[in-house]
Amino acid sequence: MRKLNNVLKEIEKVINKIDQQHLDDIACSLHRAKRIFVIGEGRSGLMAKSFAMRLMHLGATVFVVGETITPSITKNDLLIAVSGSGKTQQVVTVAQKSKQLGCSVIAVTTNFASPLSEHATEVVHIPAATKYRNENEAPSIQPLGSLFDQCAHVVFDTICLEYGQLNQVSHSDAFQQHSNLE
Repeated sequence: MRKLNNVLKEIEKVINKIDQQHLDDIACSLHRAKRIFVIGEGRSGLMAKSFAMRLMHLGATVFVVGETITPSITKNDLLIAVSGSGKTQQVVTVAQKSKQLGCSVIAVTTNFASPLSEHATEVVHIPAATKYRNENEAPSIQPLGSLFDQCAHVVFDTICLEYGQLNQVSHSDAFQQHSNLE
């Protein structure tokens, strides 16, 4: 039980450093976007996909970059790019291309000085440990980027709470969008 409590304390320590108003502002940006695209690799990519799924439940037109049904991105769209280190090449390349096309790019990362942040319109800073440990991140007993991914998931769900309120989507409305092929 002690390890579980330590993990929860690590998450709480990071989450307490994130500005709730900034997350609400991100939800407003998502609400204004014509379409939302998400990208991430590895476990961070799974967090991005879970975010896309929840946004879909809440009424967003949302796509995951790299999937076969993902259309071209346009200047009226918004990209959420997730990389703890901010160095993941595919994520950085997509963010750069999206910015060149005139899209808004929101980077979710631990590193304000990263290549990803350089191509972002806005940065959601999650000061959690990644696989590249440095003094600017909260330390962690967990391997690699587990703490970042856990905190990203909590941040995304918090953004979704505000996004759902902006769209006036109730639990039952969201449930109607949930898969019924299971």
